[in-house]
Amino acid sequence: MSIVPTATYRLQFHHGFKFAQARELVPYLAKLGISHVYASPFFRAAPGSMHGYDICDHNELNPEIGSRADFEAFSAEFKAHGIGLIVDFVPNHMGIERALNPWWRDVLENGPASPFASFFDIDWHPPKQELENKVLLPVLAEQYGRVLEGGGFRVEFADGSFLLHYGELALPVDPATALPLLRESAALLSPPPAELQSIITALEHLPARDETSFERVIERVRERTVSRERLVRLCETAPEIVSAIADSLARLHEPEQADELDALISAQAYRLSSWRVAGEEINYRRFFDVNTLAAIRMELPEVFEKTHRLLFELCDSGHVAGVRIDHIDGLAYPRDYLEQLRARLGNKAYVVVEKILGPDEKLRADWPVQGTTGYEFANQVVQLLTVAENAPQLASSYTRFLGFQLDYHEVVYRSKKLVMQVSMASEVNALGQLLNRISESHRWYRDFTVNALTSTIREVIACFPAYRSYLDPAEPAGESDLRLINRAIALARRRNPAMERSVFEFLHDVLLPPQDNPHPVAEDLRRTFVLKFQQNTGPITAKGVEDTAFYAFNRLIALNEVGGEPATAGISIDAFHRQNAARGTAFPHSLLATSTHDTKRSEDVRARIVALSEIPGEWSRAVRRWAALNRKHRRDFDGEPAPDANEEYLLYQTLLGAWPLEGLNDDNRAEFVQRIQDYMAKALHEAKVNTSWLEPNAAWDEAVRSFIAAILSPEPRNRFPEKLALLATRVAELGAVNSLTQTVLKLTCPGVPDIYQGTELWGFSLVDPDNRRPVDYCLRKQRLAEIEGDAPRLLMEQWPDGRIKLFVFQRLLSLRRTYAQLFADGEYQPIFAEGARSDSIVSFVRKAGREELLVVVSRHTAPLGFPPIGPAWQDASLNLKRAAAWRDIFTGRIHEGDKLEVSQIFADLPVAVLIRTNN
Repeated sequence: MSIVPTATYRLQFHHGFKFAQARELVPYLAKLGISHVYASPFFRAAPGSMHGYDICDHNELNPEIGSRADFEAFSAEFKAHGIGLIVDFVPNHMGIERALNPWWRDVLENGPASPFASFFDIDWHPPKQELENKVLLPVLAEQYGRVLEGGGFRVEFADGSFLLHYGELALPVDPATALPLLRESAALLSPPPAELQSIITALEHLPARDETSFERVIERVRERTVSRERLVRLCETAPEIVSAIADSLARLHEPEQADELDALISAQAYRLSSWRVAGEEINYRRFFDVNTLAAIRMELPEVFEKTHRLLFELCDSGHVAGVRIDHIDGLAYPRDYLEQLRARLGNKAYVVVEKILGPDEKLRADWPVQGTTGYEFANQVVQLLTVAENAPQLASSYTRFLGFQLDYHEVVYRSKKLVMQVSMASEVNALGQLLNRISESHRWYRDFTVNALTSTIREVIACFPAYRSYLDPAEPAGESDLRLINRAIALARRRNPAMERSVFEFLHDVLLPPQDNPHPVAEDLRRTFVLKFQQNTGPITAKGVEDTAFYAFNRLIALNEVGGEPATAGISIDAFHRQNAARGTAFPHSLLATSTHDTKRSEDVRARIVALSEIPGEWSRAVRRWAALNRKHRRDFDGEPAPDANEEYLLYQTLLGAWPLEGLNDDNRAEFVQRIQDYMAKALHEAKVNTSWLEPNAAWDEAVRSFIAAILSPEPRNRFPEKLALLATRVAELGAVNSLTQTVLKLTCPGVPDIYQGTELWGFSLVDPDNRRPVDYCLRKQRLAEIEGDAPRLLMEQWPDGRIKLFVFQRLLSLRRTYAQLFADGEYQPIFAEGARSDSIVSFVRKAGREELLVVVSRHTAPLGFPPIGPAWQDASLNLKRAAAWRDIFTGRIHEGDKLEVSQIFADLPVAVLIRTNN
């Protein structure tokens, strides 16, 4: 099997979709033409996980997905059908929910003296003195004191250990801190057993949690383990001890003993607090702002080895052929990690990284990977399908509807600032404190205040034009990093002319130290700061842009995709060709994605919504009429209507994008309304304007839910659904053409196409969890059997059933397996159409040796009618400058000559892929 997949198919594993179910799909996937299944993480995750990114143990399979025997049967079935397996691997963080992670649990019990204390990225010496050598756990629904005095905590004894319970959470208790309970229990017995007294004495001599030398850590591990085992045996033989401990615990839980219980809890290696303080005081690095995902220090050799043992075993045994690396930007040294991984896996493994590239950013050429997971391709295609000439009209329509002008870059700036002030304030504050320590290391800088330094960091990150830089603090900066940091600091200074210029200069010199610096700072602190700064710009950008700005700037939401640039509306055909050629040269085997588990909208939803750029006048008139029609359903909050205009503009685009092909009826209405309500609830909370996850506005939330229910009601006097359906039908037709174009491009451009589960038929899912609903594979198997005998023209006429999309997939995937070398390494040559409709035709040739492929797709087809085929293309042609014969793989038609008429190429379908038949 080739290292390079011909096509991957993403499967989302969880307790509702296991190895056994995936095994049953193998014949279908093989018939479809898939070469590799690309699996979501299937290592042990938090119970009930629907995604697998909250891994608790990298070295166990997730029992909710299946046993090792289930996995090997699943793998064997894949191999029997010639299908490889690519696994999603999470090196940045681990799930710590309910303290089920054994490493994290040991850290909570033993603090800095845990053998795993260095595995997690914990600041044991934060600015807040009360957190010295402790981990802040923001797990409480209320303030700590309220929970304590309300009886919310219970201490229990089991298996030789004391546990602190809060709801479903069971936290370990440091055995040394439980000595008062054991002494009290011993005093209740007359005489106290000698063995119990001996155990108490042993625990009294247990090395303290701040004794972190290797010898003392090992001694602590040994002694606490031995003491626990002795206590278990003693309780088995002396039940009166169990009774005495129970009596001590009963007294501890009496209301008048709150101080004693507080003392026990306060003595632990963790500090319990309300979840609301996490944003400001949490002292372990998280995945974004998710408290239940703790970052691990993958740069440490022992962490790398311990987390990759099972992965390497699966690769070595032939079960796994490739790896997708999640959140590469979270690592301290991404390149070093990838070099370690490549050295261990060798060159026969296919490795891609989840890397979000900015509009002008390229994947680092020195990373030993095949490429990215393909978000950038999804954005390139949707920009190609956007009519750039109509961007001003779309902008005008949006501004007129809102009643004011919204600037995207200003929204991004404000959104990143908001994230840094609220949900990720602790990360920025920690950077400010660290930069302050650096400033104190040289008299030249010691006058800078913590507030000034923190504000400067905040402003520079808010202006950072990419997710992160890749400085190695021990090496000179590369050109791309120099440009990135200089630009960010320049933008921040321009936005803040009143801020002290010298503070910006200081931050610049810390990140990019000048040669022969006459005012050198503490180098160890500087290097630590550089790494921490880079690990935080990515999460802050993701939360500020993807999870805030993308829900607050709604001009054309098809452009609001991971890695997208909503301020840019449309690219030329020539620009699209240049992007393809560049990828074909630098990373020809990178994944090409159009839908993923993380996309804000499925590929078919985006294909519909982007069609609004083809009919901006119709859209503008319709949205104003709908708003007037639905005005009576809004609620007033102190003069502000709910939903507000921006939210309503988002809602109408969403309805068009997800509108059922069969229309709204009694069978689908309730489910559709629920899906839209759930989506809008998420969108509004992410936007953080009128409500949010941190401070939900229940009244506003309910008003929007009621608005959606009202405007989609079957009530006879409600005219909105039928009015919407008129434009929805038009948009759905344009979207179908766009989707076919998108599909053909994904399966023929340089790169490896990735198909998200179920999207081989039309799919109108929104952001997760909507896009993780169960896939009807029985329907897909049936449709695949049906297309074998039907003519493409008939499939196009019956396009709503989705078979035309499946037909295109199946034919092209089969072609990719037949001509694997052509698609893997073939040249890419743009072909530019001639004639009146030339700007609506995208064409190129792929060539390898004597094999040659001609791809022709359509875009911007609104003026041509539906379907845009045959004479609608008038005199448009492709001048190939050499005579040849070409066979269309969809229709079987032969086209000959050096100049091909597009009306003939598109006689049956608005897309074509032709193989040269004479060489």
